[in-house]
Formats: sequence, C-alpha cells, structure tokens
Amino acid sequence: MIERYLIQSPLAHLGLGSRTGARTEDAGVAMAEQPFFGIVNLRGPRADEAFQGAFKGFVGHDLPAAAGKSLQGTRTTAFWLSPDEWWIVDKSGNWGSEPGTGTRLAAEFRHALAGMPVAVTDISDSLAVIRLAGPRARQVLQKACPMDLHPQHFGAGQCAHTRLAKAAALIHLVADESPAGQSGPGGPEFDIYVVRSFAEYVWHWLESAGQEYGVAVVSA
Repeated sequence: MIERYLIQSPLAHLGLGSRTGARTEDAGVAMAEQPFFGIVNLRGPRADEAFQGAFKGFVGHDLPAAAGKSLQGTRTTAFWLSPDEWWIVDKSGNWGSEPGTGTRLAAEFRHALAGMPVAVTDISDSLAVIRLAGPRARQVLQKACPMDLHPQHFGAGQCAHTRLAKAAALIHLVADESPAGQSGPGGPEFDIYVVRSFAEYVWHWLESAGQEYGVAVVSA
C-alpha cells in the first residue's frame, strides 16, 4: 500500500503552487488544478424507486434524469452520463480533499445501496480536474471544443462529455458568474475532467490558448 504522503495529484510535477499569488484582476482566464476529488462511477436502475430512494437518502439529492444535467447537494454532485450511469463527485472538503476520498465514498455507497443491482467503482485516481474560469473562459474552450458553449445553450449546472483539443473530457459549468477576487477574475467557471495521462497536455493547451487574454494560475 502506498503511503499517503507519497501520493501526488496529476499536475503536482508542474509546481503550480509556486505560480499563484499574482494579481488576477486583469487576467481574462484563471486556471487551477482541483486535486483529489472523490469520483465514483455509479450504474443502476434509474426507474427503480427503491434505488432512487436509497440514493437520495444517502446524499440528500436526486440523480439527474436528463442528458447533460447535474444535480448538487451539500456534499456531492451527480453528473448524467447515460440513462443508467452517473459520476458522483465529492468536492465538499469533508475529508480535506485528500487522497482516499473516492475509496471511502465508494465504500459508503456500497453500504447504502447494499442488495441492489448496482455497480459502484472508485475512478478518482484515473482522472484529473482542471478549473477554468474568467470572462474569457468560454472563448478559450471554444477554440478546441465542438460543443456550443453559448450561455443560451449551456448554462450553470450543465455537463457534457466531449472532445477538447483531441482529448476526451467532461465539461461542467459550475457557475455562470463567479466572484472576482484572489481566486480569479470572475466570469463563468468550468470544471474539466480528463483522463490523468492527458492532464499535462490539456493544461498546457488551455494555458497556451488563453495567452492572448492573459492567464492567472490560482489556488484551488
């Protein structure tokens, strides 16, 4: 078993922490790695009322039933992937956003849904999460994403699996407008989920694409 203090986030080798602290007010885009989210892949019978009830009783919110939707509670966010498949993400900080969050979350789900025809898989270590925010965030994403990200068609809470600079990605619009301050220049706020092995490539692609607008690296 790997000692916890040896576990690194997918982008730890880039030393992003040493680049934070600069003024962000004039940047068009702010970027941050969101390390150690607990992410569980859940498959189950959406139409089964017992399944729905057990899920809601555990996390406090329903499963999204429509394509491209997410639902959020105080602890978790559920992303729709298919009629019987969801990602459940714990980014509440209840466990300090530390390694092992996904393992514990999966174990709790297996207990809460015991006896039901479900599959619960911890996929936390296979993914990286990049936060992209700022008044020019949409323009940067649109350079490499075939989806229509206009606010009229892709609003807060929506999510979609798509291609981003040739990499598979799930894009989630966390907020239409985030407050300006130490954590960024305001504007729409996206979380981008990519396979860990593509994390560095996607980070550098986004950073390069945002240079014309000004890029600030901020803390998660």
